[in-house]
Amino acid sequence: MTENKQPQVVVVGGGTGMPVLLRGLKNLPIQLTSLVTVADDGGSTGRIRNEMAIPAPGDIRNVIAALSDAEPMLLELFQHRFNVGNGLSGHSLGNLLLAAMATITGNFNKGIKEISRVLNVKGKIYPISNDNMSLHARMTDGTVISGESNIPLSNKHIERVFLSPQPVEPLPNAIRALERADLIVIAPGSLYTSIMPTIIMPGVADAIQHAKAKVVYVCNVMTQSGETTGYTASDHVQAIFDHIGKGTIDSIVVHNEPIKKAVRAVYAEENAEPVVYDIERLLEMGLQIIEGDIIDHSQSTLRHDNDKVAKLLYSIIDK
Repeated sequence: MTENKQPQVVVVGGGTGMPVLLRGLKNLPIQLTSLVTVADDGGSTGRIRNEMAIPAPGDIRNVIAALSDAEPMLLELFQHRFNVGNGLSGHSLGNLLLAAMATITGNFNKGIKEISRVLNVKGKIYPISNDNMSLHARMTDGTVISGESNIPLSNKHIERVFLSPQPVEPLPNAIRALERADLIVIAPGSLYTSIMPTIIMPGVADAIQHAKAKVVYVCNVMTQSGETTGYTASDHVQAIFDHIGKGTIDSIVVHNEPIKKAVRAVYAEENAEPVVYDIERLLEMGLQIIEGDIIDHSQSTLRHDNDKVAKLLYSIIDK
C-alpha cells in the first residue's frame, strides 16, 4: 500500500447485515465497493422480478440508502413503501425507481450507477450479476426447495445452495473489484439466502480463492431459524468452505460478550439463539480471530455496531 493511496475494500453480501456494516465503512478513508446479491424473490422485489425479468432490486436499494449522503427527506422518499392502492401496495419507491432506471438505461447495473449518482452515494455498488437468477437449496433429506423466500420456511437442514439458470454470469466489474481489493469483507446476514448467492458463482468463488487481499468474514451474532439453527461460528465458516473451497477465509470477526437475558428471550420466540463462539475449532481451521463487543447496545434488536466493526476491519488492512 503506497502512502497516498487509499486501500480498496470490497464488501460482499446482502440482507439486513450488509447496510449496517457499510454505514460505518463509508466514513473511513478507503475506496469502498459493494457487491450485492440479486437473488431475493419476496415482496416488492419478487413482484418486480416477475413482471420485468430484472435482477432483484431490494438489497441494492438498501445498500444505496446506506451509502447515500443525500438529504434525509430524499432518502425517506427513496425508502418509502406504499401501503394503499391495489397496484402499488407493498412496493418500495426505491425498487420502482431502480426498475425504471434499468429500463431507461437498458441495463440494471447502469441503472444502479445513475441512481447512485443522483443520491450522492459514497463508493461503488455492483449487483453480483446482471442476470435474473433464482436460488435453490438441496436439503439433507434429498429434497430441493426453490426460491430464496421459501428456503427458510422448509424447516429442513440445508446441505447446499445453487443458482439457476446455469451458467449464471458474474458482473465483470465485480470480479475486477475482488482482484484489485486490499481487503474483502463477507458481510453478516442470512448465511444461505443472502451471503451464499453472492459468492457461489464460479467466477466470484475463484476470485475470492485467488485474491491477494485478506478475506474477512463478519459472523452473525444470532442463529436464524430455518437456515442456521444450532450453528456455531465455525459452522458458519465451514458452510462457506463447503461452497467455495477450504481456506477461502483468513479471518473472522466475532462478538465475544454475553447477550442480555431479556434480548435472548425475544429471539427465542423466533427460534434464534446466540451464535456460540467456538474458539478452538476456529483456530484449528487456521483463522485469525478478531473478537470484541461489536453489537449496538442502543438498539432494541441485535445489530452490529457499524463504527466498532468498521474500526476493527480498518485496523487489519495492510496499510
